[in-house]
Amino acid sequence: MPANTTVSSPKKKGRRARLLVIALVLALVAGVGYGAYWSVSTVRAPFPQTTGTLELAGLSGPVDVKRDSYGVPQIYASTDADLFRAQGYVQAQDRFWEMDVRRHMTAGRLSEMLGKDMVDTDAFLRTLGWHRVAQEEYDKVLSDETKKNLQAYTEGVNAYLKDKAPRDVSVEYSALAFSHDYEIEPWTPVDSIAWMKAMAWDLRGNMQDEIDRSLMTSRLDAQQIKDLYPAYPFATHRPIVEGFKPRGDGDGEGDEGNGDGTGQGEGAGSGLQNGAQDTGTGQGTGSGTGTGQAAQSGLQTQLAALSKALDSVPALLGPNGDGIGSNSWVVSGKHTTTGKPLLANDPHLAPQLPSVWYQMGLHCRAVSDKCRYDVAGYTFAGMPGVIIGHNQDIAWGFTNLGADVTDLYLQKVTDRGYLRGTKEVPFETRDEVIKIAGGGSRTITVRTTNNGPLISDRSDELEKVGEKAPVTNLAPDRGDGYAVSLRWTALKPGKSMDAVFKLNRARDFKEFRAAARDFEVPAQNLVYADAKGAQGNIGYQAPGKVPVRAKGHDGTLPAPGWDPKYDWKDEFVPFDELPYEENPERGYIVTANQAVVDDAYPHHLTADWGYGSRSQRINDLIESKIKDGGKISTDDMRTMQMDNSSEIAKVLTPLLLKIDVSDPYVREAQKLLEGWDYTQEADSAAAAYFNAVWRNVLKLAFGDKLPKELRVKGECLSVPNVDPNVPDDQRGRLVRECGQREADKAQPDGGDRWYEVVRPLLKDEDNAWWHTPENRLDEATQTRDQLLARAMKDARWELTAQLGKDVSTWSWGRLHQLNLRNQTLGTGGPDVVKFLLNRGPWNLSGGEAAVNATGWNAAGGYGVVWVPSMRMVVNVGDWDRSRWINLTGASGHAYHPHYTDQTDLWAKGELLAWPFSARAVDAAKADHLVLKP
Repeated sequence: MPANTTVSSPKKKGRRARLLVIALVLALVAGVGYGAYWSVSTVRAPFPQTTGTLELAGLSGPVDVKRDSYGVPQIYASTDADLFRAQGYVQAQDRFWEMDVRRHMTAGRLSEMLGKDMVDTDAFLRTLGWHRVAQEEYDKVLSDETKKNLQAYTEGVNAYLKDKAPRDVSVEYSALAFSHDYEIEPWTPVDSIAWMKAMAWDLRGNMQDEIDRSLMTSRLDAQQIKDLYPAYPFATHRPIVEGFKPRGDGDGEGDEGNGDGTGQGEGAGSGLQNGAQDTGTGQGTGSGTGTGQAAQSGLQTQLAALSKALDSVPALLGPNGDGIGSNSWVVSGKHTTTGKPLLANDPHLAPQLPSVWYQMGLHCRAVSDKCRYDVAGYTFAGMPGVIIGHNQDIAWGFTNLGADVTDLYLQKVTDRGYLRGTKEVPFETRDEVIKIAGGGSRTITVRTTNNGPLISDRSDELEKVGEKAPVTNLAPDRGDGYAVSLRWTALKPGKSMDAVFKLNRARDFKEFRAAARDFEVPAQNLVYADAKGAQGNIGYQAPGKVPVRAKGHDGTLPAPGWDPKYDWKDEFVPFDELPYEENPERGYIVTANQAVVDDAYPHHLTADWGYGSRSQRINDLIESKIKDGGKISTDDMRTMQMDNSSEIAKVLTPLLLKIDVSDPYVREAQKLLEGWDYTQEADSAAAAYFNAVWRNVLKLAFGDKLPKELRVKGECLSVPNVDPNVPDDQRGRLVRECGQREADKAQPDGGDRWYEVVRPLLKDEDNAWWHTPENRLDEATQTRDQLLARAMKDARWELTAQLGKDVSTWSWGRLHQLNLRNQTLGTGGPDVVKFLLNRGPWNLSGGEAAVNATGWNAAGGYGVVWVPSMRMVVNVGDWDRSRWINLTGASGHAYHPHYTDQTDLWAKGELLAWPFSARAVDAAKADHLVLKP
């Protein structure tokens, strides 16, 4: 399909939908097997009824569902139960296939839907046990009120499913029918709760960094690894809250990292670096018990296999790594044209079809004790309530806090148990039966330690870990190797579902903070605004369970599970000591995954913050608007969301323009950078060339020196053999070595961590990182300028191959494209099904670590791998003047008019009207459905 560059008018939508259905049928007729079965009626059968009247059992009175011209529903009811019952019904109308896939994923049951290829993924997910934890939450932790809301929502979903064949629910079920019979099971409250675990998994923090640092030890020394994980740049990139000092000042326990990635004090290293040398995050002196550097080199097999296992888990929110995050900021009424706060939010998540978000409003006709909600915003299909948005009193937004809430532990194991100190302790075990579509099953045994489940049991490679790995005499005998366990806050029951409903009802900052207290996982940054008083109020809260680690354990590398000194304490950072602020003097709050606090904060939150490029750009944009008394408007907030400026381009381009280029073809490309303003518009040839140069700088200086486990799968190099197990006369000889990681997760990914890696090196023209080996196809480089010249040449010919010889035809958008894919059959189904479900490409502006964060992975290519999954600007107090947009549309039904009807607008940075009051909703109403008892 051609790139989408224009926006269709609403009048053309119906005609376009009919044409698309005709095109689909023609494609299906041409398809082998499918055309004989599918027809226009098959595709349209699941489209929901959105006008007229329907019966919904269990209602106490009629419910109105009013949809605007984009299909966004606003629900009106007279009781809480009716409101959530209708929400379940309406979400099932639009998105049940998505809901069904999510609940099978969170329960480790994808094989029942999608077949044997998902067995290993299911085994890993069963080992984590998300659904089991969700069941515990429902049984033992959540409030009675939350359970009632979940039950009402569940009844609504099941009322929609009643008496429907799968083919009448979603067209994907018609595709499944070709391989096996599938029956839809009733929805349960636990299915809704378990989705919170998936959300927590994708926002879990630094586990990949923990793995990557360990993998790097096979190729890089301690100083080199330290170079690649620099300290947070507090001097140039401000944290969210400056000078925060919690009441009571904490006890300092577990604080060796000081929250800045630099660490202080003896013994502050992770278990694997102790007993050897500091591996490069600046933590400690490397004294104490551990497996030592030699053992680290023996961990390559298990950690690489673990990384593959993590890659197999569907990333329903986004790849977990540098750059992924979100923007949210709030500006006080004293700095706005409205005189009340303005709040913006755009979470950066994996692009998918349909969007991960579902827009809706939940309105009690009269807010009272029996009906307490008047809220609108974004939620997830399959979950009651609203996750991000506003009610009649307050507005709020989320970004990922990035707290380190996971730790990997090496475990010395036998068939009977695992080593704890000097004793062998028995595992907790359970058997899990994985059923497979079409027949058959597989039984796995899950073994659990005091530090969580053994995730290494899910890989044949991991089972034999460390067979040949040398270890120090401070570590236990390796035997058949070390296993790997995972400790994670989300594997214990929590109250985050309670928090959602409390947040939806909160009326002021005090109640907002009380709701945040229960939001335990995932740890998030919450921004706040209300319209009370002359100029309203703004605020910030960092909620979440953040573990208190023992002194000497900072979570940056796997720890020795046999040593109790590295266990988590039986406590978390107290909520009242987590950072927050209300109405700061500066008059605005910015959260964009940067450091939350400065290095004076007494608790260790993480050593792996985002590096603050987006947040500082937003800070700078706000400051530039409000200086000399300037005011910020709603449209200014939208413009900031679409800011495409590249921080690394400002640093690197002046040096690139000083390079003396003799090759006329390379000089032609270099001239594109003259006068460039560093913005990455879709039609910019300069942005295309600069980003290609940046990609090649990273590849030459760093990528080709990383171990195969971090490089792109299939990309091969000739490298010196460093295997300690080969004979001495073979060590150092060149061997062919190919990358092993998926392109969107490989390194160097080009995120703002790499900005901070490169920035100091640019001042050191002869640094060893600028050296490239002579065995490459081209000449070796020894200096900064030689490598930059080489990168400019390589980028010229790379873009010639991709975009053509004529540089005047180049554009960033032709390289930087978004393709929307259904996350199940749209990625692994037959081609004709992919044609049915997938859309794109769109040529996009923006880029890596820009405010308009259309992320791409520099190691893997230029394609878009994460996006602002929605955008909103809330006009606090004057709610009907708020604006919003979704990545795709309200519907999950392929070829429905609302399948991707917001995407063209989203790509252009436009926002839609967001009606909230009853009057505004009625004025925007296009469809009206009455649900009656």
